[in-house]
Amino acid sequence: MREEIIAAVKAAGVVGAGGAGFPTHVKINAAVDTVIVNGAECEPLLRAHQLLMDTESSKLLIGLKAVMLATGARRGVIGLKRKYAAAVDKLQAEFKQAKEQELELFFLADIYPAGDEQVLVHEVTGRIVPEGGIPLHVGVVVANVETMINIAEALAGKPVTGKYVTVTGAVGRPATFKAPIGMAIRELIELAGGTTVRDYAVIDGGPMMGKLTTVDQPVTKTTGGIIVLPAEHSLVSGKSMPWSVVANRAKAVCCNCRACTDVCPRYLLGHSLEPHRIMQAFGRGQCNAGDVVTQAFLCCECGACDTFGCTMGLSPRRVNAELKRQFGQAGIKNQHKAKPQYPRATRQYRLIPAKRLLYRLGLGAYDVKAPLAASPVITQAVRILLSQHIGAPAQPIVRVGAMVNKGDLIAVIPEGAAVGSNLHASISGQVYAVDDAITIRAMA
Repeated sequence: MREEIIAAVKAAGVVGAGGAGFPTHVKINAAVDTVIVNGAECEPLLRAHQLLMDTESSKLLIGLKAVMLATGARRGVIGLKRKYAAAVDKLQAEFKQAKEQELELFFLADIYPAGDEQVLVHEVTGRIVPEGGIPLHVGVVVANVETMINIAEALAGKPVTGKYVTVTGAVGRPATFKAPIGMAIRELIELAGGTTVRDYAVIDGGPMMGKLTTVDQPVTKTTGGIIVLPAEHSLVSGKSMPWSVVANRAKAVCCNCRACTDVCPRYLLGHSLEPHRIMQAFGRGQCNAGDVVTQAFLCCECGACDTFGCTMGLSPRRVNAELKRQFGQAGIKNQHKAKPQYPRATRQYRLIPAKRLLYRLGLGAYDVKAPLAASPVITQAVRILLSQHIGAPAQPIVRVGAMVNKGDLIAVIPEGAAVGSNLHASISGQVYAVDDAITIRAMA
């Protein structure tokens, strides 16, 4: 049965429905004692997972139990916040009806980043993932809510063709849609009532870790949110700031107050990541591969340091990201492999309240509901990127002019690739183009 589950997940093209999109068939091909569903949804304004834990709770449990079976885990946990009242009530009812003995709910504090895998693992199990490690190294597999639902669909023979996306911010009717993969972001914004400001910017993902994008970009398997903000919003300014400006400000203004380190989730878990020391070394031009600057390898780029910690408006996160890029080009590997046994003694006093973060980000006015859209999302064209996951880009198996039906396999994992994912048509129609993506147009 274990092999059948992994094969079905691989065939369906299931990847992590958020983050970097790690292929799920590879993740669950492991032996662990605990499987955790990440229902924290700690990025401000996003709503999809809390809604799905209510409306798709049965499929969520099917997916969770399948992963437990595949990995041999004896403990299955859904980590979520108590404030997701509808989801809590629905899941508790499901547990009671099914008389689940191996599954449990774990209520997370309303903090950021509660949904970070390493923070989640520690909160649920008390274990600390080693430096440079992953949850698997401490006997845990973590997958988010939508990924688990996609696993349940895969077991029913249904491939991944859609993505739940919260469209919010400066739009007329914030909502959460199940969009065909490859649909243009522009169309989703129009379905959400269009923009309410003339000059705007679009963030793909959450306000903390999301990236600026354009309305012509397509929805991918990892798109979790589309946030529209006025072009002059401080978040937009920060995300669009040129690296040269970020670097010069870091060198000129950092006062080494260590506020960034004090709120760093990795530091608080016991890792040897001290952003203020990296900033100090960077400011002095000491960017060789010493122990201090290579701490950047341990940064998860959650943004706690620059959006909440730094009082000077600097970005240790951007500095760490640039250092990691430079180390990669130079062939320098992460040498930080410590295995902390305990978190910092001050951790419990330095956790970031989600509500305070929301207002610190200037997003209080956009903290509204984004209900699931009642009607199916229809589009006339999709552009399905061949690379929207960790690993090798998918290899097309269709040609221009071919007719495809929704759910048909259109690109496969290249032969010999260790990591990759299949892709499937998200609408029925004719293949219009094959390049770095497969474009399909619906037939009239």
